[in-house]
Amino acid sequence: MGDVKINDVAGSLFTHEYCEVKIKGIPLTSTTRQTGSCFDQTIPVEPTRRAGAHSLQAEPLPMYSAALLQHRWPTEKPDPTLYMKKGDGSRIKTGEFKKPTPKPCPPSAKAFCVRDNPPNSQFRKFYERGDLPVAVEHKGSKNLISWKVDPDKLDYHHYLPIFFDGIREKEEPYRFLSVKGVEDMLKAGKNKILPVIPQLIIPIKTALNTRDHSVMCITLQLLQKLVDSADLVGEALVPYYRQILPILNLFKNKNCNSGDKIDYAQRKKACLGELIMETLQLFEAKGGDDAFINIKYMVPTYESCINM
Repeated sequence: MGDVKINDVAGSLFTHEYCEVKIKGIPLTSTTRQTGSCFDQTIPVEPTRRAGAHSLQAEPLPMYSAALLQHRWPTEKPDPTLYMKKGDGSRIKTGEFKKPTPKPCPPSAKAFCVRDNPPNSQFRKFYERGDLPVAVEHKGSKNLISWKVDPDKLDYHHYLPIFFDGIREKEEPYRFLSVKGVEDMLKAGKNKILPVIPQLIIPIKTALNTRDHSVMCITLQLLQKLVDSADLVGEALVPYYRQILPILNLFKNKNCNSGDKIDYAQRKKACLGELIMETLQLFEAKGGDDAFINIKYMVPTYESCINM
C-alpha cells in the first residue's frame, strides 16, 4: 500500500492556485454574484438547482420507426423560401437541395462531465450569516483559521457536517475555511468523530457527485484523514460504501499517461486515479474483516493490498 499520509490539504490549495495563475497563466474561475451591500452575501440560486444533479438532454434525439425497425431523424419542416426555380435542374443533380442526414447513434451519457455545483452549500449560508466561530488568520507563509472557540469544545454533531458540506466550494474564503476547518476538527475530535459518521455521508456523496476534478481530489484527501482520525472510523464507513464507492469506481482509471515525461500530479495529490487507489487501500486496511468483500462488490476490478 502506498503512502497516504497528507500534511496540509488547505495549505496546498493556495500553492496550487498560485502556480496555475502566476506560472501557467490560467485565469481564476469567475465568482458568483453578490448583493452589493456592506453586509455582502451571495444572491440565492434557484431552488431547483442541486449539486451533482443530472442534466437533461437538450439536443434532439432520433425517433424509432416501427415500419423500418430502426431509429430515424424526424423530417424537418420545409422552408417556404427554398422552392424550385428555373434552371435548378443542375443543382438537383449535384444534390445541393438534399441535406446530409447524420447517422442516428445513441446519445452520450456524459458520465465524466462536470455536473452542476451551485453556491448554495450550508457552510456558505452559515458563514455569511455569522454563525460559524471561524475567521481567516493571515500568516507570512500560509493562512490559518482563527477559532473563536477551541475545536475540541465544539458540538461535532452540528458543526462537522456543515464544514463537510463546504468542501465542494470553489471560491475563497469558503473553500479554505471549510477544508481547513475539517482538518482542524478531525485533528482535535478524537472520540467525538465516530458518532457523527452517518451525518457526513450525504455531504461527502454530494461533493463526489459534482464530478469536478479539484473537488473530488479534496474530498478524497479528507476521506483519508477521516479514516485516520480516530479508531473504528474505517469500520463505521463500511455500511456506507454503496453511497461513496460508485463514483470512485467510475473514475478509478483517470490517470495521466504521460509516457516517458515527468508528471508531478501524484506528488501534488492531483492525480485522481492514484488518490482513488490510495483511498480504497486505506479503506481495506482500516475497515476490518468485511471491508474487502464490500469494496470488491462496488469496485469489481479492485485487488487486495493486504498481502502486498
